[in-house]
Amino acid sequence: MMGTPLFAVVATVASLLVAAPAFAQTAPAQTVWRLLDYIAVDYPEAISDGRIVNQAEYDEMKEFSSSARTRIEELPPSNGKASLQQQAASLERSIAIRAPATSIAMAARNLAAEVIKIYPVPLAPSGAPDVARGAALYTEHCASCHGATGNGDGPQARRLDPPPPIAFTDEARARERSVFALYQVIEQGLPDTSMASFVSMPPQDRWALAFYVGSLAFPQSRAQQGQAAWDSDAKLRQGFNLEKLVSITPAALAADIGSNRANNVMAYLRRHPDITATIQVSGALSLARSKLDEAMAAYERGDRKSATDLALSAYLDGFEPVEGMLSAKDSGLMVRIEGAMADLRTGIAASELAETVKGRINTLDGLFEKAETVLSSNETSGASAFIAAFTILVREGLEAILIVVAMIAFLSKANRRDALPYVHGGWAAAIVAGAATWAAATWLITISGASRELTEGFGGILAAFVLLWVGIWMHGKSNADAWQRYIREKLSHALNRRSAWFLFALAFVVVYREVFETILFYAAIWSQGNGSSVLMGALAAITVLSVIATLLMHYSRTLPIGKFFAYSSALIAILAIVLIGKGTAALQEAGYLPIVRWIGLPRNEFLGIFPTRETILAQAAMLALLTLGFFYNRAKARSRAV
Repeated sequence: MMGTPLFAVVATVASLLVAAPAFAQTAPAQTVWRLLDYIAVDYPEAISDGRIVNQAEYDEMKEFSSSARTRIEELPPSNGKASLQQQAASLERSIAIRAPATSIAMAARNLAAEVIKIYPVPLAPSGAPDVARGAALYTEHCASCHGATGNGDGPQARRLDPPPPIAFTDEARARERSVFALYQVIEQGLPDTSMASFVSMPPQDRWALAFYVGSLAFPQSRAQQGQAAWDSDAKLRQGFNLEKLVSITPAALAADIGSNRANNVMAYLRRHPDITATIQVSGALSLARSKLDEAMAAYERGDRKSATDLALSAYLDGFEPVEGMLSAKDSGLMVRIEGAMADLRTGIAASELAETVKGRINTLDGLFEKAETVLSSNETSGASAFIAAFTILVREGLEAILIVVAMIAFLSKANRRDALPYVHGGWAAAIVAGAATWAAATWLITISGASRELTEGFGGILAAFVLLWVGIWMHGKSNADAWQRYIREKLSHALNRRSAWFLFALAFVVVYREVFETILFYAAIWSQGNGSSVLMGALAAITVLSVIATLLMHYSRTLPIGKFFAYSSALIAILAIVLIGKGTAALQEAGYLPIVRWIGLPRNEFLGIFPTRETILAQAAMLALLTLGFFYNRAKARSRAV
């Protein structure tokens, strides 16, 4: 029996298995980055005008540069590794000859940036951290050494081996530290010091702690001034997303807006990182707007192909990244924007008047304004996060469960339990692949909007055609005599190794498509906060799916063989029609198929119904093929009866 809770167990184990090799490669790179960051920040305390002003600090700089060079040599092979080794050796020599602090800082930071570029690591949290949570964690784990206020004077400080705990309230030092640098130290610790690693702490907690620690050098009074500066400076806000907030130092920001304003702004943003979530949304929709403006300009000069490509880019690169967040908050508005984008591309393809196309773009501008308003609240409510997580998982998981349960029930009734491991292996491998996809999208690559739609589209269509064959086959065995004849004549040969691997592939394709789409939606919801509500929604959905799977398995065992195949073939036929509709719609959104909107038709994503000519015709064609197959089976059964 399938046992739906295994989905959750395997997903957890799979994510750990996938994350382990990624961590094994990136952890040494993170250590190198951290050592280089310390060199850039602390070297001025050791050398001044070519003279050693702090021998212990200078010895540490030499040790850190040597360690960084050695650790780079130990990194996995890469095209850029030789360059990293040369830069590391050059940095070590420069420190040995007491080069100026500015040149050392520049060399160390440049090398650190190259290390991260060649050996990527997560550069930002998945969502805005809870700084209040960070304060509680600091009191629990850090205050005993670094002091209640961050002065480095905690009760345990005197008992520690040199160097002493860092004083986070040191403004001069804090100006050179990014939140990312603080996060790295919290995660990895610092070799040959009393600073331990907190890698066992959840990542979002480590980010929360890093933000809190990064705010200690800048008092609340500065934060109030920073809010005024932030609210009044649109140019400053432009493009200032969470990743930039994590990576930029106050000193680097000071080069653009001045030292005093930079300290004020960082005091504000490090206490309120959620502010940048709105900027990320606005940035995505601003990109969509700019692409639409370019599309309009291309259309007016008669370049319809460029206009089509730019309109598609506005959807895939501008709107699609925030689609999941908007769906969680206002699914109706998300559907209206999708429809308006489709109407625009249809209008361009139909060579509508420029004024009409311009009107469609103006309509989208208005819809984008509404989307910005909806998304301007930096977090979803706990209730909406729960409902979104619950409905998404039930919707996506139900399709996969229905198909997998039908396969398992069939094998059980056929007394071919030896083939069950292939089915279980297929859905389990799909979850592992889904976890790998999430890990790759989080740490290694960015999955483009087009790639997402193509994966969903081709996966849905492939599964639909496989189910077409399976549905017709099952319908043909709904007659008890036909089934008994099949058992006698063919079953001993039908489920050979090749057929068993076919079952594996079917389970994999069906489940992976649903896992892939679920991951995308969950990532969007999780980034909006209320992680506990998301987890509770997922748990509730898994419970419901478990009950459904159990009932289906129990009911399938009590059904006579003829009815089992009749009902199963009908169910699989419906799922084939649903998946062909979803797959066609996804390929339309990726720009691989044209779009002709049929206004007035309903839209129901659960049933795969979309108001476009192509999706409706694809579903009609699938229905026709299934009908022909079923009629053929009945005619064949009648001829044998005669």
